[in-house]
Amino acid sequence: MTRLKSLDLLALGFMTFALFLGAGNIIFPPSAGMAAGEHVWSAAFGFLITGVGLPLLTVVALARVGGGMNELTAPLGRRAGILLAVAVYLAIGPLFATPRTAVVSFEMGVAPFTGNEPLPLFIYTAAYFCAVLFLALNPGKLVDSIGKFITPVLLAALLVLGGAALLAPAGEIGQSAEAYQANPFVKGFLEGYLTMDTLGALVFGIVIATAIRDRGVGEGRLVTRYSVIAGVIAATGLSLVYLALFYLGATSQGIAGDAQNGVQVLTTYVQHTFGTYGSLLLAVVITLACLTTAVGLLSACGEYFSTLLPVSYKTVVLVFGLFSLVVSNQGLTQLISVSVPVLVGLYPLAIVLVGLSLLSGCWRSAPRVFVPTMAVTLVFGLVDACNAAGFKNLVPDLFAHLPLAEQGLGWLVPVLLTLAVAAVVDRLRGQPTVQAA
Repeated sequence: MTRLKSLDLLALGFMTFALFLGAGNIIFPPSAGMAAGEHVWSAAFGFLITGVGLPLLTVVALARVGGGMNELTAPLGRRAGILLAVAVYLAIGPLFATPRTAVVSFEMGVAPFTGNEPLPLFIYTAAYFCAVLFLALNPGKLVDSIGKFITPVLLAALLVLGGAALLAPAGEIGQSAEAYQANPFVKGFLEGYLTMDTLGALVFGIVIATAIRDRGVGEGRLVTRYSVIAGVIAATGLSLVYLALFYLGATSQGIAGDAQNGVQVLTTYVQHTFGTYGSLLLAVVITLACLTTAVGLLSACGEYFSTLLPVSYKTVVLVFGLFSLVVSNQGLTQLISVSVPVLVGLYPLAIVLVGLSLLSGCWRSAPRVFVPTMAVTLVFGLVDACNAAGFKNLVPDLFAHLPLAEQGLGWLVPVLLTLAVAAVVDRLRGQPTVQAA
């Protein structure tokens, strides 16, 4: 029976950390920290619950069922499970998230030096996806290539940036914006919810499990244990990065008070602190963060679709990689405008699915609880997607008056009520005909 050594576990944790840490994870905390001001730590704590806690719970849920979405969605039935899994993999993969890693890393790390023109974008994205494909086509070496080589470089750059934020802040902690004055914890909680990392965790689970098995670990119990350990290491690293970036934003109001987003906050801070070298440092951080995330997303899609369709892993990776290259050259604004409604619509489904799976021991028959609860969640997911796409006129007024609707959490109370009713019915009907997954 093969067991992983401490250094192998650390490398696995580093790989998991790098898979999660994309450009969005670096951009959101500084802007939230600046807006939170003197309430920075309350907001940061709320952010950590949804930005770190939910993805970690997703990794745990996937590890418990074997590392893949097929097992996680089994109580929904095969067809519904496949439809949900395909939607998540395509959205987080070649249609939106993977191309976006290339465009964001270009605009933040390269465009300041080359200009935001089509030719530099094409040259950069072509080189970027060559590197992504090279790493993704060798999934058995992900722990070595990312966990042992790329992540340490990324961590070193983040240590410089985070250390500077703590030891050489641009100023004192500023005043909080109006949105953070009433309840900064809830506001931070919602900001973390919008990172969409739970969707990423759904597809990364299979990458983590595969990386463990490729190291010779075959026993399911050990795969589960090592997946959880990797998730904890990644969650610890993400928490430290987020806290440092929250503080960076909170102390940068004096130099970046007019910033409209986290990109401008970060750019202003690194130029203020490091000068031209700061821009190079930021370019390294963003490029490596996006690169590792893209490798993980492409590998996950290859693992899933090669088992779903009669095609090889390498074929899926090549086709999706080239498709992502084409999509990435459509521009960031158009890409985000299309992707946000889809991701917002899928996110409630992901949260509820993970929650139901973690509570699987409470149900006598998982389908009795999963199917009605997920059906109601789907309705509200579609409503959120319509609102995010600007089609609010298509949504009945009733949905706008639900508790927490203004915060994008209008689905929460109806889903909890449905879950409660389904759980009671499940108990009243007695012994299950199908064992819970």
